[in-house]
Amino acid sequence: MESISLLLNEALSPYQVTLTPSGAQGESLVSLRNAAGALVVEREVNRAQLTDKRLLTDVVDGLHRDVLIAEGRLEPCVIAALRHAAQGRVFDQHN
Repeated sequence: MESISLLLNEALSPYQVTLTPSGAQGESLVSLRNAAGALVVEREVNRAQLTDKRLLTDVVDGLHRDVLIAEGRLEPCVIAALRHAAQGRVFDQHN
């Protein structure tokens, strides 16, 4: 678990990442704090998300997005619009 914590800290720098066991099924609470020590984002993830490389990448991407939203640098409606646009491109490519 320590190596995962190090990977998360590196991937989400400059935020300080803390992993805390939080559930009976092996879940962990991932907390991100800014340089001042203020909590920016907190999310519970399951063990599989931390042990599978592809799922861990998804966790990092999601946390990064959550940080952008929490800090007001990205609006949730923009994410929805980008997803909608991406789905349209996928359908266009198949026609």
